[in-house]
Amino acid sequence: MEQPPIVVHAPHGGERRMTVLGEPVGVATSLADVEEFLRRVGLDPDDLALDDRDLIEWRGDGPDLWSYEGQS
Repeated sequence: MEQPPIVVHAPHGGERRMTVLGEPVGVATSLADVEEFLRRVGLDPDDLALDDRDLIEWRGDGPDLWSYEGQS
């Protein structure tokens, strides 16, 4: 299976790196940041399902997790 074009990497210290087509687009601290990065690359987050596994790979867990217990 081909990797989805958008990857939200595993949380680290309340932040999650985000890449689009393998290129870094920023570090998100919330879903609002993810939506803003999507806008910056020309996508409308209102037209996307953030849980669409063909579009977005959430590494480490889904869109509700922004830090792991014990991380600073």
